[in-house]
Amino acid sequence: MIAWLKTLLLRDVWLKLFSLGLAVLVWFTVNSMANEKDSLPVHPLSLVPLAQRTFSHLPVLIISSAQDTRLVHVNPKEVEVTVEGEPGVLNRLYERDIRAIVDVTGIEAAHDMRTRIEVSTPPGVTRLRVDPDEAQVVFPPTPSAP
Repeated sequence: MIAWLKTLLLRDVWLKLFSLGLAVLVWFTVNSMANEKDSLPVHPLSLVPLAQRTFSHLPVLIISSAQDTRLVHVNPKEVEVTVEGEPGVLNRLYERDIRAIVDVTGIEAAHDMRTRIEVSTPPGVTRLRVDPDEAQVVFPPTPSAP
């Protein structure tokens, strides 16, 4: 019985020590990644930490149909947009690459209507926050025909 136990423990000692070392290395790697997961935002398909950037005073663009020649006023005229992406992508990002849009197609008249401000961003950039996120849309009254 003792000979069998001695053979079980001492046969292939180097292979057993290598397996133990590899298991410890895997455990430390998984443990450190689990602790870092909460501290750095990382895109699921990338190992690069994400960064945030805020653009102030972006103009609000009005989208309407080509037949619609009415004047439309929106309030506010500018918004602040916070985006997230890889640092290299955000460093190459300009204000003109981000569009804040109010779509008024299909709206016949509005005096005090509020609508959501839509933001379009380039690929690899995610919109986090728009301040304010709604705009007041006002169509000036049309002069009545005599």
